[in-house]
Amino acid sequence: MNDGDVERVPTGVCGLDELIGGGFPRKSLIVLAGNPGTGKTVLSAQFLYRGCVDYGECGVYASLAESREQFIWEMRGFGFNFEKLEEEGRFRFHESLTAKEAAAPAVLESILEEIGKTGAKRLVIDSFSSLAQAFKEPHEARIILHTILSRVVRYMGCTTILIVEIPYGEEKIGLGVEEFVADGIIVLRRRRLDGRLLRDLEILKMRGTPTPDVQAVFTLKDGFKTFPPFKPKPVEKPRRFKPQPDKKEYFSTGSQEMDKMLGGGYPRGSTVLIEIGGQISTLQYHLISAPTAWNFILHGRGVILTPTRGVDHNLIRMRAEEGGLTCDEVNRLLRICVKEYPGLKPEPYMVAFKGEDAADDYAKYLEVEQKLIENTGQPTLHVAGVDTLIDNYRVEGALSTIRIQATRIRERRGLGILLLKPSYPMLAKPLAALVDVHLKITREHGAVLVYGVKPRTNLHVLEMDTSEGYPMPKITPII
Repeated sequence: MNDGDVERVPTGVCGLDELIGGGFPRKSLIVLAGNPGTGKTVLSAQFLYRGCVDYGECGVYASLAESREQFIWEMRGFGFNFEKLEEEGRFRFHESLTAKEAAAPAVLESILEEIGKTGAKRLVIDSFSSLAQAFKEPHEARIILHTILSRVVRYMGCTTILIVEIPYGEEKIGLGVEEFVADGIIVLRRRRLDGRLLRDLEILKMRGTPTPDVQAVFTLKDGFKTFPPFKPKPVEKPRRFKPQPDKKEYFSTGSQEMDKMLGGGYPRGSTVLIEIGGQISTLQYHLISAPTAWNFILHGRGVILTPTRGVDHNLIRMRAEEGGLTCDEVNRLLRICVKEYPGLKPEPYMVAFKGEDAADDYAKYLEVEQKLIENTGQPTLHVAGVDTLIDNYRVEGALSTIRIQATRIRERRGLGILLLKPSYPMLAKPLAALVDVHLKITREHGAVLVYGVKPRTNLHVLEMDTSEGYPMPKITPII
């Protein structure tokens, strides 16, 4: 059978279908395994709920682990109104909390009856681990599995999720027989990344789907959501950036979601360190930094920018255009610091430095800042690539300039952003001690993660949002 011949059942889980070719194979048995608290019930319930609401497929949740009342209450917190679906006859919660070995066939028969009454096309059994505890030998569990597979999945046409608990400290899935019978196996995990909760899943098997060792990050924020690898998105209808309001003690980052993550934005008079991981692209960290610059300029403030190594003034100018800034705004309010070289074509927004003596260049830099302040009557945003400063003035000269500038920014109630690429990892600690806000951007399973060290925040998944007509950060907390 070719991949294209497999009929798919949409899971209703954002991002998951993209990883597995459009959904679970219809009439398949999917083993969903993981430690307690990894999100197995949420994924399974969402599979049933969205099947009822979005795809007209009735569902049955057969529980050997928790009561109906507990299930209904917990799932209401994720926006799943199963009581309403029960009233409409589209969902049944089958409760078998006292199943034992002798009663196992009767339990399966009662599940079959529920499927027959509702005409269900989706089934969740939670959990096979609870049922399997009654069996003395693995082959007895195998018989039950084959019964589920042949009678429920194949004969009655029910796409089934079989939940399997993995005790802490173990890696084997259940009794070790489930993986041989199942059409698909998904393992959910929770672990720590830099002391913060990270949730990820691994697709070990999926019939008719070329997904060897596929891993992805997920969250339980507002339900189960999976994040495929980061993808840039085109801007279909370009529009001008909508400036965000500042607060009394904070400058807006330019993004409402980033402001919320940081508790209001960037404090006035602060210096911010954005520590960039080795697999992070220029576009990805510009999603964080560019809206702040746009916001400053559209509030009539000046921006002085020293690009990171490998980023020239043409790319910065393109970023300005992506935000809808006019030529006049760029020429009046943006200053891009570049190193002098033969044949450099000057532009109104460019400031050329020799890049040899830190003290001489800094004196010229202060003149540029002073003119912007005089013209605008407002504080200035300073964005600097640390690697560029080091290339020009060595580590000692760069750090000295950064320290002096941080003090000046605090006194003038402006804002500074330092962009630290992984070229100089030894500078992370001294710079982190100097700044007021410290952000990190890294990657995991292709997803881009951003989080605050100062202030401390959860891990957030960074995506690209172009719905407003310009590239913006979309961040979702991992909870």
